[in-house]
Amino acid sequence: MGLLSWLVLGLLAGALARWIMPGRQRAGCLVTILLGIAGAFVGGWIGTRVGLGTVDGVNLGSLVTASGGALVVLAIYQALR
Repeated sequence: MGLLSWLVLGLLAGALARWIMPGRQRAGCLVTILLGIAGAFVGGWIGTRVGLGTVDGVNLGSLVTASGGALVVLAIYQALR
C-alpha cells in the first residue's frame, strides 16, 4: 500500500474507532490519523495471527481490521492519558 492509502485508511479507521469508543476524546485530526495508522498495523498483526485477514488496501475487510486495531490503540491511549 502506498503512503496515501495508509493515510486514508488511517483517517477512516481512527474516525470510526473514535465514533465507536465511548467517552470524550480530545485528540485532533492528526492524532486520529496516527492512531488509525497504528491501529491498522495492530489490527493487521492481530488479524494475521488469528486468521481473520490482513490490511492490504483500502477495502471493507481492511477497514474493519484496521478499525478493530484502532479501537485497541485508542483504549491504550485513553488509559495512558
